[in-house]
Amino acid sequence: MTILANSLVVFFISVGLLFIVVTVIGLVRLPDLYTRSHAASKSSTLGVMCILLGVFFHFWLNENHFNPGILLGIVFLFITGPVGAHIMSRSSYIAGVKPWSGTVRDDLKVEFKEKLKNKKL
Repeated sequence: MTILANSLVVFFISVGLLFIVVTVIGLVRLPDLYTRSHAASKSSTLGVMCILLGVFFHFWLNENHFNPGILLGIVFLFITGPVGAHIMSRSSYIAGVKPWSGTVRDDLKVEFKEKLKNKKL
């Protein structure tokens, strides 16, 4: 049981580390705020969730200590990480931060102009 438990812990922590490395590469390589925030929110959330899941399994399977606080932390992170990045990206768009010149699509342009016209922004 210990070998299986340790394998599960190592698997989840390794997958989490892989997602964190993808986050770092995305933050360094991507061209603008919007793509960087996407990389930072999605992959880092998954990375930290996998690491926390590995920690949860370590304490549950190896130490016989069930900690629901770690599970609540995973759920909280899953909800707040992407939502926070979305709010920051949208406020940056409203503040006038220009997207990368190679951006193909701008879905907020029509909505933003319409709200400006109606003064509901």
